[in-house]
Amino acid sequence: MEAADAAVWQGAVLGGIVIWVVTASFLDVTLKLRSFLQPWVSHHVDIGVPFILQIQNYRFGFLDALFSGLSCVVSVPFYTGFLPLLFWSGHGKLARQMTLLIAFCDYTGNCIKDVVSAPRPPSPPVHRITATKDEEDNALEYGLPSSHTLNTVCLSGYLLHYVLYHTQIDGVHATYIGVPLVVLLVTLIGFARVYLGMHSVIDIIAGLLFGLGILALWLSVDEYIDNFVVSGQNVISFWAGLSFLLLFAYPTPEIPTPSFEYHTCFNGVALGIVTGVQLTYHQFHSEFVPRLFTSEMKILVFAGRVLVGIPTILIVKFCSKALAKWTIPVVANTLGIPIKSSSYIPKLNPLVTGNKPKEGYFQKLLSTQDSFDVDTGIRFVQYTGLAWSVVDLVPSLFTYLSL
Repeated sequence: MEAADAAVWQGAVLGGIVIWVVTASFLDVTLKLRSFLQPWVSHHVDIGVPFILQIQNYRFGFLDALFSGLSCVVSVPFYTGFLPLLFWSGHGKLARQMTLLIAFCDYTGNCIKDVVSAPRPPSPPVHRITATKDEEDNALEYGLPSSHTLNTVCLSGYLLHYVLYHTQIDGVHATYIGVPLVVLLVTLIGFARVYLGMHSVIDIIAGLLFGLGILALWLSVDEYIDNFVVSGQNVISFWAGLSFLLLFAYPTPEIPTPSFEYHTCFNGVALGIVTGVQLTYHQFHSEFVPRLFTSEMKILVFAGRVLVGIPTILIVKFCSKALAKWTIPVVANTLGIPIKSSSYIPKLNPLVTGNKPKEGYFQKLLSTQDSFDVDTGIRFVQYTGLAWSVVDLVPSLFTYLSL
């Protein structure tokens, strides 16, 4: 009976997404929302330029380095490197919740960015400070909302919630210390994004409001999601279907940006984490596993885990990408799906070869789509494999090596 009920609600969720994709495409929902929101947001970006210039009048090298470094610490690449360490330290529940939360934040924030398609502050006259390659890529995205602000609100807020309700730390003292720290961090991040010329004030306000809304929603469903991931019915098949449909539910921006690529990566990460945890929860991720800074896991053991784990997941990432680059084009050609590649497979890049993809049966069915970019599938498989290795393959190696 429980399995039947699960199948019903899971089918309803996936079916609802399909209906939404078809309906939104038919009614041009994205274009209508953009035509309504974009002029208003763009106006506020323009009138916010003098305020940004006033802040940048006080620029000097130390503040450039401070705010650039602070932005890196709360960026998606930082979380991508930090979350495996959290899993390997024994804090599995916190790690999987923060992974799924940042995937949700990334998807929601980037969807809003590409629906509105509002510009960042014009440069010049604003001086845009991009100290890293990641920041240069971020500058290619649209502005509203500020992803750094949104992610900081959600992840720091959830971390504080976890400390207060799932640890032995005194709740009163943690609240008095934690809440001001979270507020200070969010304030600094918001100011840093304006100082660096990456966002207007309207982007920061939107990031703050959307972040608070997402955090409130997540805190109301996090236990249900966690229980489903570790002990639910049809978890892997449902999440695989959800991940696949979310790729199609993503809105089309006014011009292509890296936002969809970022979402694809974290979509794959979420699927890999859910798959690995579902398969190995009782072995590696229950509440009874050894944790860092306890008698069961000394710092040297954790250091050994890191030395084994990091190279392993990088090897899996490389192998997953190579396997996907070989299998996905073969499967697509077998099914008659017209394909292209933006960067991963040069011989499938029309700009390199000058060849137009051959028309197949699926192209006739979907006449608005010239061809499908296999880079999306390759990227998705690559990060699914990487995330699975973090929670399944690498912990198995730890067991084998007595770590």
